[in-house]
Amino acid sequence: MESLVKFVENEFVPKKEFPEFSSGDTITVYYEIKEGEKTRTQFFKGVVIQRRGTGATETFTIRKMSGTVGVERIFPINMPALQKIEINKKGKVRRARIFYFRGLTGKKARIKEVRS
Repeated sequence: MESLVKFVENEFVPKKEFPEFSSGDTITVYYEIKEGEKTRTQFFKGVVIQRRGTGATETFTIRKMSGTVGVERIFPINMPALQKIEINKKGKVRRARIFYFRGLTGKKARIKEVRS
């Protein structure tokens, strides 16, 4: 049964090519929004908190600060409305899921950048 699910995922779920990113990276996600008849592109720029899942069910969570309020959004990697992902900064973190980042404010909420 499990191999059948993987076969269907590989055959019928369209694959998009996105750059490699991980938690701690600052990325910009461009996605399409439909409002009635019109469609427009909107972007969401923030720090990747986590990546989870594999294959067709893979998702990633991005957190940004909007004023003094933290906003998080979960994007499926295979979402049809997802247009492109840009990596703005590569961050150096020691964990795969940086939920502790939610409680940090001010200068403590900075992530060290990896120079390559």
